[in-house]
This record gives sequence, structure tokens and C-alpha cells, in this order.
Amino acid sequence: MQHRTRTCLAILLAALSMTTNAAPPPAPEHWQPTWFSAAQPVWDDGWVLPLGMPTTLRDVTLRQPLRSSLGGRRLRIVVSNAYGSTPLVLGAMALRKADAPLARAVRFQGQDGVVVAPGAQAVSDPLALPIGAGERLEVDLHLPEATTTAGFHWDAQEQTLILQGNAVGRREATVLQAVTTRAFVSGLWVDSARPPATVVAIGDSITDGNGSSPGLDQRWPDHLARRLAPRGIAVLNAGIAGNRLLRGGWGESALARFERDVLGHPGVRAVVVLLGTNDIGFPGGPFAPAEPPATLDELTRALRQLVAQAHVRGVRVVAGTVPPFERALEGTPLQGHYSPRKEALRQALNAWIRNAGAFDAVADFDAVLRDPAHPARLAPALDSGDHLHPGDAGYRRMAEAIDLDAPLGAPAGGARP
Repeated sequence: MQHRTRTCLAILLAALSMTTNAAPPPAPEHWQPTWFSAAQPVWDDGWVLPLGMPTTLRDVTLRQPLRSSLGGRRLRIVVSNAYGSTPLVLGAMALRKADAPLARAVRFQGQDGVVVAPGAQAVSDPLALPIGAGERLEVDLHLPEATTTAGFHWDAQEQTLILQGNAVGRREATVLQAVTTRAFVSGLWVDSARPPATVVAIGDSITDGNGSSPGLDQRWPDHLARRLAPRGIAVLNAGIAGNRLLRGGWGESALARFERDVLGHPGVRAVVVLLGTNDIGFPGGPFAPAEPPATLDELTRALRQLVAQAHVRGVRVVAGTVPPFERALEGTPLQGHYSPRKEALRQALNAWIRNAGAFDAVADFDAVLRDPAHPARLAPALDSGDHLHPGDAGYRRMAEAIDLDAPLGAPAGGARP
């Protein structure tokens, strides 16, 4: 009996020794989304504005710039075939830092290319390439076969180069066309030592940065990203020009795309919502001539629904007041955004946003952008010149109006229903 006891004790001590000397378990792998481009459907020639990109591409390389909001040691690229009706055949892909002479191959399951099913997306293998917060990159992708444009984003405030043939990774290449739209490249992720922390900005062309300096990252989400980077929080821009709360047009409504473009990202802590300008301005104008006017009840119900969906997921909601737009697009074929009745609705919606207690925080964009002498207009120094979109200084002022504690506050759900 004593011999058996000694034997059991020896086995137990040996097991404990092995456990003590064993290597610690590997740290969990976290992937932080750090850049995003919201997809929208391609439209035909009957729309008010041109598409700005060929609807079919064959044996060309797209060279597209982007900017990280947070850095990491490794990265992944997301390729989107959203709204595509046929498989996307990607022949090769590469990425370089904007100031680097050489590009690095981006692979998928160890292969140079990938086939992305209609409506789907593909995530690349990890690429060991350290990048910093705010670093600019260039992504090349080769389309060897006839390819219908998808994963499309209009008015990117960047220049995409359409290059002849397979020019992936080559500095010298024949430029067939330069456009200001995006296609297929929809996301950048970086590795992180801690779980992801993400803020998403959803809105229309004001969030997308129309009127800012192209290629200089002067949109208000860019400025917010620079403010939040020291706190380890990434900012994703889910703005789409022409977007509305309730109805589609240049893309699905914000209600329709909220799950995919906002809540579907890893680590979302908060969403900044700036919507209503086009719901108010489109009806009766060139973009929706026969559409009935929006009502305050419709808009507030839609905003409450966004809040409900976010709070169920533990995501805080920061609401932006709607900036002034008197004289919007004046003197162009697109004027008709403004009227005294529309201004009254804007004022009523902003009063509700400020006072209803429906949100976790409010960013009063109207207050910081309006002209004190003419509150229905943008301040001249903050106006891009079209009286609808701010310029660089205005976008910086918008980001400064957001309390940095708003995305980091108490758990969501405290706002009144």
C-alpha cells in the first residue's frame, strides 16, 4: 500500500513539474481594422452624375492609395466583390509604403491571386510589413479577365490609377486613366497586442470628405483618427456621397447598410452618425424631383432605430447635428437642395438631436460650422466653396467638436429610448 502511494505521488510530482516547465500558451491573435471603404452599387448613364470609372475592366492594374489610422507589425488586405454579379478573378496583388521603392506581394492561402464570389469578400494572408499610424500605402491589383466593376466607392478624395496590363509592384507603367473612384480594395487590418477598439463614422458626402483636398487626408474622420490614435482607437470612414437615412440613391440607405458597414467591424466601440442633409435636401431637387418631403417624425424614428441596433451590440452612438446648407450648389445644375421649408426641418431635427436624450453624446457640427451672421449658411472660412461641404478647415473644426471621451464612456444603453 505504501509503495502504491509513493508511486502515485511520484507521478503527480512529475506531472506538476511538466506543467511548470511547459511554455506559456501563445498570446491571442488580434486583428484591428484600420481603414475601410464602404461599397455602393454601380449606376448607369441615366443617373444625375457620371460614374467616373469604366464599368468593365480587363487586363489592367488598379493602383489605389489608402491611409492607416493605427499601425501594426503585420497587415491584411480585404478585397470586396460587394454588388458584383459574377466572380472576381484577381490575378496578383502587391502593397508598398507610399515612400518605398519596392512593393511586397500580397497572397491568399499562399497563392498570388484569388477568386471572390459575387457579393463576397476575401481576406489576404498576413504580410509582415510594419506600418505606423497615419501611414500612407499604395495597393496594386491586377484584373486579368473581363471584370465588372464592383466593391465600388465613388468620390474617394484620392486618385486611382488604371495601369495597362499586369503592372503589380512596378513603379514604371503605362497609365490608361486616372479616376477619383475606388474599386475592390475595401479594408486594411493590422495585428494588435490587444483586442480591437474601433470607431466608425457613418454619413454622406460630408463624412466622405467631399470638398477636402484630395490625397491629403483632410476629411473630418481623418482628423478624428489622428486625435484618437494615441488612445489606440482606430477610426473607419463609412461615408458614402448621397447617403440618406431612409432611402437609397447612390447606395443603400444607412438603415440598410448599418449592420454591414458599422456593426460588422471587429471591436466597434462607438459610431458617429451624421445623416439627414440629403433626406432633407433631395426631395424636390435634381436627385429626387418627384419624392415627397421627409418629415421630422420619419427622421427621428430612423435615428432611434440606429441607436437601438447599436445599443443591443454594446456600441455607443454619437450624433452629429446637420450643418447649414443655404445656397448649396447654387449656380450649378444640381441646385435645389435648399429652401426655407427645408431649413425649418433642419433646425427642428437639430433641436431634437440636441435635446431628446436619444444618444450617448452629441457633436454639434452645426454650431461650429455656421456663419454667426447668417446661421443658415456655412461660415465663409469653413466653406469649400459650394456652400454644402466644408473645406479642410471646416472638417478639422468638426473633428475638434467631438469629445474624445464619447467613444470611451460608460457602456452603451444609457440613452433614453
